[in-house]
Amino acid sequence: MSTRHVLLGLLASGPSHGYDLKRRHDEQFPEARPLAYGQVYTTLQRLVRDGLAEVDGTESDGGPERTAYRTTEAGERELACWAGEIAPPAPFVTNEIFAKVVVSILSGGDPAAYLRAQRAAHMGRMRELTAVKSAAGAGLATVLSADYALNHLDADLRWITTTAARLTTLTAEVDAA
Repeated sequence: MSTRHVLLGLLASGPSHGYDLKRRHDEQFPEARPLAYGQVYTTLQRLVRDGLAEVDGTESDGGPERTAYRTTEAGERELACWAGEIAPPAPFVTNEIFAKVVVSILSGGDPAAYLRAQRAAHMGRMRELTAVKSAAGAGLATVLSADYALNHLDADLRWITTTAARLTTLTAEVDAA
């Protein structure tokens, strides 16, 4: 996910300061990795440097100074272009789980045990996500984020099942190479 573009999107609704942007990010993308404050402020500085955002003002309501930012016309154009781009499907089909299976075979490990452990980890995460989306008061953003992750985990589980069933053949091919 592009932090730069997400922050531009959050600024599109009006001027905000870094603390508010971080809070709104974490609310709008509840199952995403929370942004660190340092990442927010560094990204804001880059947006200003690149002419995509500008300082709207600085205020101090008896506390530390807070700088508010807003998008520029260039930032609005950049955001519209990014939001309209089709996210390309993954260009490569090898993933970390597959790589660990092959490395386990190459190094004399136990790929079947690894797949069982990975399945258990995926199932645990699926239970957590199901609880999150089923919780009383879960917002639609939370439900949709959890559904997205659950679908990906389900695809991984189907792949794990298929790979476990073909492990003997895969081991023979890897050993023969």
